[in-house]
Amino acid sequence: MAARIFLALALVAGTGLQAQAATPCEGQNLFLTMPAEDIAAIEAATEGVPFRRGLVFRATRDDLQMVLVGTYHFDDPRHAATLDLVRPEFEGATTLLVESGPAEQARLTEALTADPTLMVDPTGPTLPERLSPEEWAALSAALSDRGIPAIMASRMRPWYVSMMLGISPCMMRQMTEAGGVAHGLDHMLIDEAETRGLPVLSLEPWDTVFTLFEDLSPDQELDMIRANLPAAALADDYAVTLTDSYFEGDVWKLWEFARHDAHANSGLDPEVIDAQLELMQDRLMERRNRAWIEPLLDAAGDAAAQGGHVVAAFGALHLPGEEGVLNLLAAEGFEITRLDG
Repeated sequence: MAARIFLALALVAGTGLQAQAATPCEGQNLFLTMPAEDIAAIEAATEGVPFRRGLVFRATRDDLQMVLVGTYHFDDPRHAATLDLVRPEFEGATTLLVESGPAEQARLTEALTADPTLMVDPTGPTLPERLSPEEWAALSAALSDRGIPAIMASRMRPWYVSMMLGISPCMMRQMTEAGGVAHGLDHMLIDEAETRGLPVLSLEPWDTVFTLFEDLSPDQELDMIRANLPAAALADDYAVTLTDSYFEGDVWKLWEFARHDAHANSGLDPEVIDAQLELMQDRLMERRNRAWIEPLLDAAGDAAAQGGHVVAAFGALHLPGEEGVLNLLAAEGFEITRLDG
C-alpha cells in the first residue's frame, strides 16, 4: 500500500515536497519478480483506460492548443530525453502552467514557517494515543528510518504521516541532503520557461494540499496510516518500480499494481483497501483534474488571442483515466495526439 501514497506524492500531488534525488535509489523493479499471472491480471485491469500510455500530448480545438506533459517530481537523469522532446514546444508558447509555480511555492513556504499547525496538531491527542501500541511501534520505526524522530511524528497530522510513509528511506535521505530543492521534470520545465521569459502560472492555489483531506473523520485519518504502514519497509522497491514504469510511459499500470499488491499483501480487509483507493483517487486525482480544466481553457484562450499556445506540466497520473485531464479535454471537443511514441 505504500506504493499508492508514493504514487500520489511523486506522480500526482502538488505538495511542495518535490526534491532532488542526486543518485537513483537502490531497489528492485517488482514487475521483474512478479508471477506472470499477476502481471496478466494487472494488464487486464488497464484495458480500456483512456490514454493509458504516454507522457507528452498535444490537445487541439480550433485555434486552441496545449502541450501537456506528465511529470515525475523527483530528479532522474532520464528526464533529459523528455526535456529534449518538449523543448521545441516552447517555441510559440505564451505560458507554462504547472501544479504549483514559484510564486505558490513561496507562499507555501511562508505559510509553513508562520503556521506549523498546518502540519502538526499541537492540542489534540497524539498518534501514540490514537493508535494501538503495536501500530505506533511500527509507525515510529518506519518514520525513524526516514529520519523523523518519534517525538516529532507523534503530533504530525495523519495525512502528512501517510505521505511520509510513501517516500522511500533512500529518497527521504536525498531530500534532506538536497535541502528540499526541487529538481524534477517540473523544475526543469520551469527553468526552461524562465530562461525564455515566459510566465509560469499555477493550476491551483498554494494551500490545496491542506484542503484535500480536511473533511475526513478521525477514523478515516487513521485508516490512511494503517493502509500504508504494512508495506512501508518496501518503499525503496516501490520507488524503483515506479520510476521504471514512468519512463516507459506506462503510468496507469502503476495504479493497478498498487491495487493488486494491496489486495495480495497488505493483510487488510478488502473493503478497507478499496475505500482507501477510492479516497485517494478522488481527492488526489479526479477532483483536481476537474478543477484544472477551466484554467487550462482560459490560458489556451489567452494564448490563441496572441497567436500562440500553452505548455502545461503536472504529475503523470493526472493524464490517463476516465476522469483524467486528457479525457476531460476530449469531452470538451479537443483532439488529443500523443507526441512521445
